Amino acid sequence: MRVEIWSDIACPWCYIGKARFERGLAEFAGRDEVEVVHRSFELDPDRPKHETVPVVEILREKYGRTEDEARGMEEHVAATARADGLPYDTAHRDHGNSFDIHRVLHLAKDRGRQSALLDLVYRANFADERSVYDDEVLIAVAVEAGLDEAEVRAVVADRSAYADEVRADEREAAELGARGVPFFVFDRRYGISGAQPVETFAQALERAWAAREPQST
Repeated sequence: MRVEIWSDIACPWCYIGKARFERGLAEFAGRDEVEVVHRSFELDPDRPKHETVPVVEILREKYGRTEDEARGMEEHVAATARADGLPYDTAHRDHGNSFDIHRVLHLAKDRGRQSALLDLVYRANFADERSVYDDEVLIAVAVEAGLDEAEVRAVVADRSAYADEVRADEREAAELGARGVPFFVFDRRYGISGAQPVETFAQALERAWAAREPQST
């Protein structure tokens, strides 16, 4: 059975949703027969490369909030993440164009290191004082995940590398009706939007698994 997860590393609910899904998967009896594939979705595709802004500023502009209200929104998400056992830093987070990060994640998929890299990118973006929108930070994180530095540098330098794969993921998300992330698709049978409770993911796994079984007569 395959579970596909559309996400963007800029999305805190994707960070939380991945952790909750994995807890649900750990409880699932057929977990060893589940293939998890992470797919690309850009929340801010039009932002120029290397143009980063503080997350609080993005929240203030996007939702028309005051700075204090925007900080409150970020603190609310942080509290949710921490309640799920995830570290979250609200003081230093920035926001930028994630296209290159998605391209490197596709390289990691080819090398069998996609989930490991995604975990490290999430940690750098949400818990550490490291901007993954910086090429050198992205390369360093990819190497930490087990990728070859020269190969990562080559992909980062060539913006056409894995670009088709990123765009294909995004087209598919649109075809499936995904308007935001995280978006989970279970064996192309059931879809779930958002960072749902662990129990919801566990139930979706069971439901999708049962749908694969031949029906008794």
